[in-house]
Amino acid sequence: MDNMKKDALRDEIISKVVEYYDLVHRTQQEQPFVPGKSRVNYAGRVFDEKELVNLIDSSLEFWLTYGRYSKEFETKLAAYLGVRFALLVNSGSSANLLAFATLTSPLLKERQIKRGDEVITVACGFPTTIAPVVQYGAVPVFVDVELGTANIDCSMLEEAYSEKTKAVMIAHTLGNPFNIKKVKEFCSRHNLWLIEDNCDALGSKYDGKFTGTWGDIGTSSFYPPHHMTMGEGGAVYTDDPLLKKIALSIRDWGRDCWCESGVDNTCGCRFTRQFGKLPVGYDHKYVYSHFGYNLKISDMQAAIGCAQLEKFPGFVEKRKENFQYLYDGLKDLKSITLFEKYPESDPSWFGFLITLSGNAKFSRNDLAEYLENNLIQTRNLFAGNILKHPCFDHLTEGVDYRVYGELTNTDKIMNDSLWIGLYPGMSKEKINYMISKIREFCS
Repeated sequence: MDNMKKDALRDEIISKVVEYYDLVHRTQQEQPFVPGKSRVNYAGRVFDEKELVNLIDSSLEFWLTYGRYSKEFETKLAAYLGVRFALLVNSGSSANLLAFATLTSPLLKERQIKRGDEVITVACGFPTTIAPVVQYGAVPVFVDVELGTANIDCSMLEEAYSEKTKAVMIAHTLGNPFNIKKVKEFCSRHNLWLIEDNCDALGSKYDGKFTGTWGDIGTSSFYPPHHMTMGEGGAVYTDDPLLKKIALSIRDWGRDCWCESGVDNTCGCRFTRQFGKLPVGYDHKYVYSHFGYNLKISDMQAAIGCAQLEKFPGFVEKRKENFQYLYDGLKDLKSITLFEKYPESDPSWFGFLITLSGNAKFSRNDLAEYLENNLIQTRNLFAGNILKHPCFDHLTEGVDYRVYGELTNTDKIMNDSLWIGLYPGMSKEKINYMISKIREFCS
């Protein structure tokens, strides 16, 4: 192969990619905002030519599956968070699935989560935080949330606990950290696993430490609206070597071997050992120690993520800035209440939550329709109360799931809350427009 010709051709392709970005995407991003005519999306991709260059570079290699960009991203994400291990998967929902499935491994012995064991969580959030629990046959135990933070009400943890409880699996709502100190103390006291669904909170900190790294396993999502994107994608991270070993096995078909795709005998025992009831010397690449999945990501997606990760600290600061600007513009309104956070928290905000106060003379849908009619995109707080959804119609309370206390605040959020965007691509003009329309409606 003529390497000089190959390199010259690659360089020409990359230069054309940069030219294309300037012509198409940069032009689109620089379109002026026209109040009342331009749409204000709640989220969006923030990127430049570097993401496109990485994507094309990866596609020219045509490796397609997990590869060098995937390894680079895992290494850099782990370093950013300050954890030992990070594994890429194909979505945040798959990350939650993998995190929970890891804790069902027989390798964990007496701490293995088994069918019928209980997992404390909340009904106010995204469905795939609790879907793996239900699908496996464990029992989710739902407790209420605090109205101000929209996070778990820690005063209910002890009462929700039973001899069957094995774990707590909850999210940091819209980037707002839950009371990690109280949750960790509770989990430590009862020797429980803690899974932090960090999909909406990447970059948030509690007491100076990143969320997602306090528990046994953390998860992230890289879907386009999230803090950074690969299009689709997610990650699982942990400091525990055994949990990493199990997660890697379950992510990669459940195999026992840890040799990378296309690489043989890294383990040094490909044809020399005996596993289970298999014959001695059975190829280790085809020994399965777990019932697993194929949750890997493509290297092209990881290539985009590597470029995004370089920008990520700036994304976090912009989200904080936009949140504060929105908060200052709306905090005096009496008909709505705004997010609260703990003093120890430093949120990397995902969205701006608005809840109707007791003296509001309008409904949540009235406000949502007014904003949408004025081209401002709104979102409910995901499921609101997951127990009210058709997916729970065939489940029996006390058997398939358990509820401790009354989910009063959960229902309040379901009925009276919505959120609007504050992503890094949000201009001051758009934020001012949102503030003016909300004030206009509330007055």
